[in-house]
Amino acid sequence: MAILVGVAGGTGSGKTSFARKVEARVGPERCVIIAQDSYYKDGSSLSPEARAAINYDHPDAFDTSLLLQDLRDLKAGRPVPHLTYDHASYARHTLPDPLTPRPVVILEGILILVEEPLRRLMDIKLFIDTDADVRILRRLQRDLKERGRTFDSVERQYLESVRPMHLEFVEPSKRYADLIVPEGSQNEVALDLVVSRVEAMLRQSAK
Repeated sequence: MAILVGVAGGTGSGKTSFARKVEARVGPERCVIIAQDSYYKDGSSLSPEARAAINYDHPDAFDTSLLLQDLRDLKAGRPVPHLTYDHASYARHTLPDPLTPRPVVILEGILILVEEPLRRLMDIKLFIDTDADVRILRRLQRDLKERGRTFDSVERQYLESVRPMHLEFVEPSKRYADLIVPEGSQNEVALDLVVSRVEAMLRQSAK
């Protein structure tokens, strides 16, 4: 049975960077990373008005039942479809190569600790705790450069949904974490702790 590590935290907190550092230290051949963002509900058939109303920072935006099914399959050693979400077309796509089971599954996303069924599947629950000003600057840079957004649209989304949803859902979910990690991937002590714990669990499961 694979080990599931959950890496939660607000937008721009450094979840992906932390997950990749854990993967690099444990060994890429032993890890598979899944982003909760890949499990947004498909909105390609919605009207422009309905698309504009999607709140990507609310738990209802995700197809959590599908994510749960895929995580259970991976933990049990079964391959699952490799999903990705295209924000430009509001569409969820399946990539050609499926995700193959590995001894360690790393799930990262803003709301993964909010959902109790997801928490029950996790063997290690982490929350990356990064200051709000750092997070918004990272998000602004990402949305302007990678997603072609305008400053006004990023600002409006942050004030209308990102910040309120962070305060309502994301921040309170840190109480479910086994370990709260300040400064994310820059926190070498936390990285060492997590990697040591994963290695110990791998050795135990091999017995």
